[in-house]
Amino acid sequence: MPVTELSRLKRLALLPPEQRRAIVERGARRAGLTVDEFVAERRRDWHFIARPKQLPPPGPWMFWFIRAGRGFGKTLSGAQWTREFVLGLPDCRFALVAPTLQDVRSTMVEGETGLLSVLDQEDLRGGSRATAWNRGAVELYLENGAYLKGFSSETPNRLRGPQHHGGWLEEVSSFEDANAGDALETTFSNFKLGLRLGDHPRSVLTSTPKANRLTRDIVAIDEPALAMVTGSSYENRDNLTEVWWETVVTPYEGTRLGRQEIEAELLEDVEGALWTMAQLDSLRVPGAPELERIVVAVDPNLVSDEAANDAGVVVVGRGHRDQFGYVLEDRTITRGGPRAWARAAVEAYHEHRADRIVAEKNAGGEMVELTIHTVDPDVPVKLVSASRGKRVRAEPVASLYEGDPEKGNPARVRHVGTFPELEEQMTTWRPGEESPDRMDALVWGLTELMLGARRTMKSHVPRGRIPTAEERVARAALAADVRR
Repeated sequence: MPVTELSRLKRLALLPPEQRRAIVERGARRAGLTVDEFVAERRRDWHFIARPKQLPPPGPWMFWFIRAGRGFGKTLSGAQWTREFVLGLPDCRFALVAPTLQDVRSTMVEGETGLLSVLDQEDLRGGSRATAWNRGAVELYLENGAYLKGFSSETPNRLRGPQHHGGWLEEVSSFEDANAGDALETTFSNFKLGLRLGDHPRSVLTSTPKANRLTRDIVAIDEPALAMVTGSSYENRDNLTEVWWETVVTPYEGTRLGRQEIEAELLEDVEGALWTMAQLDSLRVPGAPELERIVVAVDPNLVSDEAANDAGVVVVGRGHRDQFGYVLEDRTITRGGPRAWARAAVEAYHEHRADRIVAEKNAGGEMVELTIHTVDPDVPVKLVSASRGKRVRAEPVASLYEGDPEKGNPARVRHVGTFPELEEQMTTWRPGEESPDRMDALVWGLTELMLGARRTMKSHVPRGRIPTAEERVARAALAADVRR
C-alpha cells in the first residue's frame, strides 16, 4: 500500500526510532503534555489513526459513499463521521438507516465500532448511556440537543415525513427495496427527500456494493453532490484477526464474488447467464426455518488421483411451512477422487440429518452408488441421469429463483448465507457451455426437492442385477481405493 494511503499513526510507526522519538517529544512539548499523555491523546484522535480513505473528502458533496470490501472499516468510518457531524451541530436531527432496526441497534449504535463506542460519556444526554439511548424506540439523545433516530428499510414509509440535517445509511446496498433503486417511496428516495434541514445537509453511505439498481443509482449521482471512495479488505489487513481473515475473506479470494466482497467492485451481469448476483443477494437469509426434507446432491467424478475434476457436493432442504428450497451448504471437493467426495457426501448426510444422497449416475452408473456405500452401506442413495441437455435441467431450477412478482408469487429458493464458488458458477455459466460441478449438484438437489420427477431426468432404482465378472473386478478395485 502506498505510504500516502496509510494513517498518520502508521506512517509515524514506520519512521526510524530516533526520528519517531524526536517527533513525539516535540509534539508533547508543544501540547504541554508528557510523552505518555501525548501518545495516549494521539491514539484517541480519529484523524490521526484513520487511513485517508476513512476521512471525509473535501468539497460541497451531499452524499459521501464509502464503497468498500468487508473489513475495510466502513462502520467505524461512518460512526466517526456521524460523531463529528452531530457534535458540531447542536440540536440537529439525524437519521440512522439500515436494512433492519436490529442492524441499527446492534451495529450502528451498540456495535464494537458503533456510535456508543466513539462518543464520550459527556457527549451523551445526562452523561450516561441509560439516559441517552432508548433501545426500544431506537433513539439516541446527546447533551448538545442532537437527536438521532433509527429507521429500517423494511418500512420505508417511516422516512416519508421526518426531516433531517444529516444521516448515516449503513449497508445501503442491502436495503430491502434496493432492487427498486431510487424510485419514489423507496427507503433512499424518502430519506433523500427529507434531507433538507440546515444550510448544508449531508449523509454518509457505507456499504459493500451489490449489483442492484439502488447501488447503480447512487453511483450515477452527479458530482459534486456525490463523493465516492472505494477500498478493499486488504487495506485494513493489519487490524483484522487471522481467524476472521481466514473465515470471512479467504473463501472469496480468486472468485468473481470476491471482486465484490473484497475489492468492492460493482459487478456487471454476464449476458445470457441464468442467474444474477443481485438476484442471489436479494434471496439471501441468515438461517433456514424448520425443514421437512434435506438431500445431499452430488455431481461425482470417478478419477482416483488428486488431479481429478472437482466433485460437486451441495446440501439443500425444503421448508416445512413455506415449501421454499434452502441452499444450506457447499461441500464441493476440489481435489481428490471418489474416496474424497463420497466421504464428504456421507458426512454431510449425517450432519444435516438428510433423507438421502442424490447423485448423477452418468459419470459411472452403479459405481457411484458403490462408492458411497463403501463409506457407509446404510445411506440411502438415489441415482439420477439426464436424458436431455443441461440447459433443460437448469432452466426450471433457475425459474424457481425468479417467481412471478406480477402474480404475487415469490421466488421459491433462498440461500442460507453466502457460497462464493457456487454463486460464481451460477452467475457466469451460460447455456451451451460445459456446466460446472457445484451448479450441477445444486440443480440435481433442487430438482429432487422442488420439481419432482421430470421428463428431463430419470430416477434410477437398483434392481439387484447380478454383476458380470468384469464389473466385480472393477468394484473391488474401486472399493479398495476408497478405503485407502
